[in-house]
Amino acid sequence: MAPGDKDETEQEAFWRGAFGDQYTERNADERLVRANLALFARILSRAPSVDSIVELGCNRGANLKALNALDPTFKLTAYEINATAAKIAGDLDIAEVHCGSLLELDPAKVETSDLAFTKGVLIHIAPADLERAYAALTGLSRRYVMVCEYYNPSPVMVPYRGASERLYKRDFAGELMERFDLALVDYGFVYHRDSHFPQDDLTWFLLEKR
Repeated sequence: MAPGDKDETEQEAFWRGAFGDQYTERNADERLVRANLALFARILSRAPSVDSIVELGCNRGANLKALNALDPTFKLTAYEINATAAKIAGDLDIAEVHCGSLLELDPAKVETSDLAFTKGVLIHIAPADLERAYAALTGLSRRYVMVCEYYNPSPVMVPYRGASERLYKRDFAGELMERFDLALVDYGFVYHRDSHFPQDDLTWFLLEKR
């Protein structure tokens, strides 16, 4: 979908444009890569035989860098809506990075991976568009699906940097399990005051196709 397309969602335009560029600039801290390395080491210890991984919404590649450091043999693929961020991630030369919206992905037309995941991405998708996001995420996975997002037992909208309808909390994993017959493998929470590898109070869920 091209910028300014009449079918582009408000959220897609928000992240494709200047706000997305600013977000990319704010998230250049290498400490995030170290925290992600610890996070993915824990998650992937519960997901044997993963050789290929696809990330939906990779931004500038902090997760990709952590995964590559964890195991340089991983075949990494990523999709990112913001062109500035996608170029930075692609220039790392560790993953095949595509610039585009995950809402426009057709899993039947692209290569799948052993693990497909999002981290801080589903929270920024409008509820009306979540089914398309879920379909892309599960469709790109051959075995495992991982979501690392803000959890809330019931859907709630949270103001985000002065904007409304840009951040939502809900039980993403629960909805995925109900809709796509996925089994829960493991889950965990990473506190922002963790003394070694803090994250932004994120809850992760590792799911497996039955």
